[in-house]
Amino acid sequence: MTKSEHHHHDHPDGHEHSAQHTYPCDKRILTIRLHSGIAGDMFVCGLLSMLDLSDEEANQILRGILPSLEGTLKRVDKYIGHIRGSYCEIDLPKEHTHRNLADIQKIIEQSEISDKAKKFADKAFCFVALAESKVHGKPVEEVHFHEVGALDSILDILFTCELFTQLKIDELVVSPLPLADGEIRCAHGVIPCPAPAVKALLDGIPVRPFEANGETITPTAIALLKALGAKFGPWPEMTIEKIETVYGSYVYEGVPNGATFALGRSY
Repeated sequence: MTKSEHHHHDHPDGHEHSAQHTYPCDKRILTIRLHSGIAGDMFVCGLLSMLDLSDEEANQILRGILPSLEGTLKRVDKYIGHIRGSYCEIDLPKEHTHRNLADIQKIIEQSEISDKAKKFADKAFCFVALAESKVHGKPVEEVHFHEVGALDSILDILFTCELFTQLKIDELVVSPLPLADGEIRCAHGVIPCPAPAVKALLDGIPVRPFEANGETITPTAIALLKALGAKFGPWPEMTIEKIETVYGSYVYEGVPNGATFALGRSY
């Protein structure tokens, strides 16, 4: 990227204005290249890899989110087709608590993550709640996050937002989202891909076809991309400092389930 670049800039009046800006050469960039999609656990795993946090350091953050999350996550090596990548093993305790958005916002506020991470997390959960309200035809306040799904989302969203904040990213660039046909079995029965909550979050998001069938993108992952201000497009101009393959738990026939996370600086 050149130091001086002509681009559009958002102004408080809500209009985009063309302006001439000078960028420093050390803008910190994270790019995520999606081979087969992304879920919340892959997001967490990729950011842990970029920060290279130990299990103890990760547990300290998890403990500050909710004490019951301590010890629930471990980053391990996983091999697909003899190719090593990072993978997060997550084992959550059983819960019988149904939480609404206000309950989640209270957890965010009381958590020990940074204020910036709290704002990102609140935004992401609002996107999820809005999508669920559209899908079920209920007001946002009446949307419930059920049991393990809620705990899973709390871990994925709050942890991702804190890790992202610690990385001090200036720009997040993501490849267009791969979408596939097929079906998903869930609490509501068998539903077609993409899932209804994913469809409710796809406005303004570039997508591309994926050659296998099944769920490729989760609502949590899209909500995080939106909340963190992701831009979509090809590899950015950057000098790479760290790069890692991250695997998810879903297995697609004949297609490796992975994403590439790369961290670097503009030049």
